Amino acid sequence: MRFVIITHVTHSQNKHQYFGYAPYVREMNIWLKYVDEVIVVGPFLKQEPTIIDLAYKHGKIDFRKVSNINFTNFKNSLISFFKLPVVSWQIFLAMKTADHIHLRCPGNIGLLGCFIQIFFPNKQKTAKYAGNWDPMSKQPWTYKLQKYILNNTFLTRNMQVLVYGEWENQSKNTIPFFTATYSETEKEIIHKPDFNESIAFLFVGSLVVGKNPIYAIKLVQKLIEKGYKATLDLYGEGIERGILEEYIQNNQLGEYIVLQGNQNQETVKKAYQKKHFVILPSKSEGWPKAVAEGMFWGCIPVASKISCVPLMLDYGNRGVILEMDLEKDEIQLSEILKDEKIFFTKSKLATEWSQNYTIDVFETEIKKLLVK
Repeated sequence: MRFVIITHVTHSQNKHQYFGYAPYVREMNIWLKYVDEVIVVGPFLKQEPTIIDLAYKHGKIDFRKVSNINFTNFKNSLISFFKLPVVSWQIFLAMKTADHIHLRCPGNIGLLGCFIQIFFPNKQKTAKYAGNWDPMSKQPWTYKLQKYILNNTFLTRNMQVLVYGEWENQSKNTIPFFTATYSETEKEIIHKPDFNESIAFLFVGSLVVGKNPIYAIKLVQKLIEKGYKATLDLYGEGIERGILEEYIQNNQLGEYIVLQGNQNQETVKKAYQKKHFVILPSKSEGWPKAVAEGMFWGCIPVASKISCVPLMLDYGNRGVILEMDLEKDEIQLSEILKDEKIFFTKSKLATEWSQNYTIDVFETEIKKLLVK
């Protein structure tokens, strides 16, 4: 089988290996176990792979570099407009030779892929929509357009679209799906420390406005001001780092809140195992991996009400759904912190739910999609 991936993920190269953002590549390597040839169509930069990058694992990869396109301002929009014909042609040629077309959405390259796949109604296709599929959510029009095309059974045929959550009035194209990080062999009984030493919070994600790390900091600050022994470690990098550092310094929070930067999977895993809560006040998510990963290791998730988060948290029974109001959210957390029995009950429920979604189960489901 010749498997063609259309993706917006930026790649780099080291010797004969191609690298991309680790969570994405780690998932794709599972798909690639069951295909003979791979064609990857995606953006490329001449740079060294970083600590959060991972190499594709396959003996026969044909990487086809395309220009990155974005429409964030007038200049970029103008440049991207002239790139569109070339990028579209490259995608078309790759799809023409494919036995199976796989789109990664949402993204600008994925949007082009959504249009071009219409010309191949008889080819086997899958799409991974990694964003919020909620039809009622506020999203950029380009995201809504991708969702419309993928969900439309006249425009998009022979397609299985993997989406996070279960939503009403969807076509036969869509399949509720999930993402996994840990294997069956990694399951273990987690013993969380009590609250005597500290109440440990963890944030894992990019330090960008969309992930809202400043809210996580302010919420933990609120708990500290109320007299709780709360701490927060933030794992990730991003353009908001300077602003966060300034806020931590100006509010004398350096003893309690630490920016740990980008770290590898094993380091983050150990952090999950030691912490009590994983917090993600994000403005937009698909399947928030940080939440699912934290739950796997017994962390109580504290997350905003977006995408499939309410379903993941069983509407508050195995986590805390943020109101995005510091006063109200501090009260929610205080109710748990005053009674450790509540914490350990929710922690147990979180672990039991998340450990149903292992890499082993994920791989079994991926294999079914490829052999259909």
